[in-house]
Amino acid sequence: MAQPILKTIPLSELRISRLNMRHSRKKPDVSDILPSIRESGIRQTLLVRKEGDHYGVVAGRRRYFALKEIEKETGQTPDVPCAIMTEEDAASAIAASVIENVGRLPASEMEQYTAFKRLHDEGRSVDEIAAFFGVTELLVRRVLALASLAEPIRKLYAEEEIDRETIRALTLATEDQQAEWLRLYESEDERAPRGRNCKAWITGGAVITTDKALFEVENYDSLITADLFGEHGVFNDPDAFWKAQSAAIAQRIDAYIADGWKDVVCLERGAFFHRWEHQTRTKKQGGKVYVELRHDGTVTFHEGYISQAEARRQEKAKTGDGDAPVAPVKPEMSGPLAEYILLHRHGAAAASLAAQPAIALRLMVAHAMTGSALWQVRAHECASRKDDTRASLEGSKAVAEMEEKRARITSLFEAFGVRSEARRNADAYRLCEIFAALLAMSDEEVVEVLAFTMAQTLEAGGPVVEAVLHVCETDLSAYWKPDTAFFDLLRDKRAINAMVADIGSKSLADSCAGNTAKVQKQVIGNRITGNGCEPNPDWRPGWMQTPPTRLVEGAGSPPADSWARISGLFEEREDIDGAATQAFDQPDAA
Repeated sequence: MAQPILKTIPLSELRISRLNMRHSRKKPDVSDILPSIRESGIRQTLLVRKEGDHYGVVAGRRRYFALKEIEKETGQTPDVPCAIMTEEDAASAIAASVIENVGRLPASEMEQYTAFKRLHDEGRSVDEIAAFFGVTELLVRRVLALASLAEPIRKLYAEEEIDRETIRALTLATEDQQAEWLRLYESEDERAPRGRNCKAWITGGAVITTDKALFEVENYDSLITADLFGEHGVFNDPDAFWKAQSAAIAQRIDAYIADGWKDVVCLERGAFFHRWEHQTRTKKQGGKVYVELRHDGTVTFHEGYISQAEARRQEKAKTGDGDAPVAPVKPEMSGPLAEYILLHRHGAAAASLAAQPAIALRLMVAHAMTGSALWQVRAHECASRKDDTRASLEGSKAVAEMEEKRARITSLFEAFGVRSEARRNADAYRLCEIFAALLAMSDEEVVEVLAFTMAQTLEAGGPVVEAVLHVCETDLSAYWKPDTAFFDLLRDKRAINAMVADIGSKSLADSCAGNTAKVQKQVIGNRITGNGCEPNPDWRPGWMQTPPTRLVEGAGSPPADSWARISGLFEEREDIDGAATQAFDQPDAA
């Protein structure tokens, strides 16, 4: 930024600049600084720039509004000491506004996005923005990633209708996926995916529909399943689809080259094209085409971009500043040859891994923690809409024990200078970082990490949970007791009356049958606490016992139904092995 000119300017000639990052905010509270300004005046100059027939305040918005209050009180227009920037230096004006506001009050991510994007549009690169504000390049990239979002989605995020994890997942979505997500969000009958579910919804590639094909579907010689409830068919063989799709992509690349584009860069399948790391260039200016391949078969051709590094080299070449641009190095092998080499190396690695169970165990744990293009694993998270349910779970003994385990696992990885938090679908470097740390751990420590990772990724509900509770001989009474949230959600009078009979007696239940659910729940609560009777604090309804039982004959009961489906697998095995009376022996680690 050029050295500003110091000048005293009447308050009537000042306005809040549109480059001020808090331009559109409501009038601030200035009661804390008003007494000092009344007594001593402005001690720090306002940073302004000429904007038409007035001066725009870039930094000093609260001081400006404090002076407006004093003008109302006194009826006199004060003269204000200002530092005047040049009109051309818009990037520095935006930067100055962000620095002042962030230093005083942490800005929201959307405010940072607005400011960073303006700087980026003024020609500042990601690394320059990061260095200017003393933040990491990763933070700048994350904020600029919001540029890929549709305006309605950004508006929802600015209004705090979308949480941070969901918005970050949506930055990976194509325009069509964003439009579909908005449709689900606005629907009364369907629900838009949130958080990690949103990322899985965007990146999942298990189903490839026919609308993703760049080739003629009529000429496709493998099976296509018709979806009677959808608009498009589904490719049964993903490998055959990608073979045909790759051939069509190769034809499109040849057509781009023939049309005069400098280069066509085909990204690795699953890699995302980040617009904020590139600058636009026309075909005549040497722009390239980037091909983005999604696991769901979507192919997007981004026309007219070059990388930020290449743009800087071009700028230096124009101005004669620095060394001449380095010519790109031609790869030593063609694409098909590279594929051939890599596939043979993969085959050798797979065969070697199959013969090394101890190494395979550690690599499997690393995959479960970080994910890959072939591993879609994510931790369970409480998806309940009920605040009371979430609060009940957060205060439970099970969550406390998991947090203790998390601290233990964190300490194991920190000993090797590695962060242990699981980041699903992370890059290969992150996976190898975890793998290297696991190789340095003992078998016992690896099994600890494995157990915790499995616990994190255990799906809620269903037979698997019931199998684990049975095999682990879990005492559910140690982890749960009836609380306020449970009784608030308990509505079925048949089930409530069955609980009265269980904790009291059949005659007591019969005598209460005509009472309201509220009265019967109070009877259960009195029996637990011993109000007028012997206390029974260890009582648990059949739903929360191992194995679970249904309370109403013939009625649907998710835990009891799940156990009924699989009980024969475990009870019959115990009868054969004589294992019913002994604990399950854990096998030694590989």
